[in-house]
Amino acid sequence: MATEHIVGDETGWTTGFDYAAWAKDKVFRVGDTLVFRYTPPNHNVIKVNANEFKDCVASKLSEPLISGNDTIPLATPGKKWYICGKVGAKRHCADLGQKLAINVISDAPAPSPTTPEDNAASGIIATGSPVIVAALVFMAMIMV
Repeated sequence: MATEHIVGDETGWTTGFDYAAWAKDKVFRVGDTLVFRYTPPNHNVIKVNANEFKDCVASKLSEPLISGNDTIPLATPGKKWYICGKVGAKRHCADLGQKLAINVISDAPAPSPTTPEDNAASGIIATGSPVIVAALVFMAMIMV
């Protein structure tokens, strides 16, 4: 079941908010969405890579989202980084901390656990235990 994450909850996407603390206890899964709510043109949202996030600088090729109600589907697992690229008296990302890093996990089912009995049986058959092979041959001969 997909979750819609309103970034910053009722505060929205703005300066002076701790987005690392906001994201800390949340689980982001493939199929979920992020919704960035803010007042345009005061802010924007730019998806960046790890280095751009660290430096708070977006590539010239990055297209900022500017609607004020930007929805981003989380389509693939892995780390995702977002910043505000606006510059006023201070830079929103570098000076005022308007940036978000998350880790998106896959909802792929975990492999089913095997029981010790399963492992023991497959080990006996795989090793071709002479006793088992002899017993099977003997049983086959009796039945013929």
